[in-house]
Amino acid sequence: MEVLICPHTQRCMFLPTLRAVANSLDRKLSEPTVTELIAGTRETFLKKTSDYAVDPASVLYALHGQAVHSINERHTQGDILSEERLKDDITSGQFDLFGKILDADDGVLGDLKVTSSFRLMKALGIYKTKVDTGEVYKTGAKKGLPKFRNELRFDGVRDLLDWAIQLNYYRMLLERIGFNVRRMYIQALCRDSGLRIADERGITKSIYIIQINRISDHWLQLYFQHKANVLREAIGSNTLPPVCSVRERWGARKCLGYCAARENCPHAQKLVKEVIIDEQLSA
Repeated sequence: MEVLICPHTQRCMFLPTLRAVANSLDRKLSEPTVTELIAGTRETFLKKTSDYAVDPASVLYALHGQAVHSINERHTQGDILSEERLKDDITSGQFDLFGKILDADDGVLGDLKVTSSFRLMKALGIYKTKVDTGEVYKTGAKKGLPKFRNELRFDGVRDLLDWAIQLNYYRMLLERIGFNVRRMYIQALCRDSGLRIADERGITKSIYIIQINRISDHWLQLYFQHKANVLREAIGSNTLPPVCSVRERWGARKCLGYCAARENCPHAQKLVKEVIIDEQLSA
């Protein structure tokens, strides 16, 4: 995908950077990948079949992730496999690292993520709770009411499902060609580490190693087969798939600001209009 001629005298970024951004947007109608099937089916369908524009700045974090993958791939000497694409009758996937990547065990499968402190907070089961300080407000509208402060807790439910589904399917693909995958890990690089917002979320390190548990092969096959069938039927008939699930939409956050093809999605546009109306009424 080539970058269109810029209407401005000076581009917002260097041309090679813009070309890299354009190249990162996959619009091929080929067989869907593991990551495409994990995303909402309607989102993947619209990205593959409709015209949409992206703000180059919003894609830079994806380029950071590609750079991290390239750096690791250049240092995989010895008994380490890297960036190999495997496929089956349903889909294909390219795992990041496999082999002796943590210790002497040659059966470790690893995946590299560049993510936010908010995403890491959820993945690690960190949450905030209000704690009574034992004091009360002495003046103002809250006079006499108890004071609370936010405290971090580290025993919450870990939101790892998408990462676990992805890594487990790579595991299954590896095992089908004879490799023995004993353990799986995510290496998550926090892109906003060191900032106050990350510290307030309990994220105090730049990199976290997160173990991923096994998921049933039978469940994985059912899940991916269903998602693949719905996507293929939608593309073949050029019919808009059902609205993405609540989990895939991140509630409404993805529809409102993070889905690249949201301008072509009736559900997303409905949500945008509702937000605009609410803002006008409250103004």
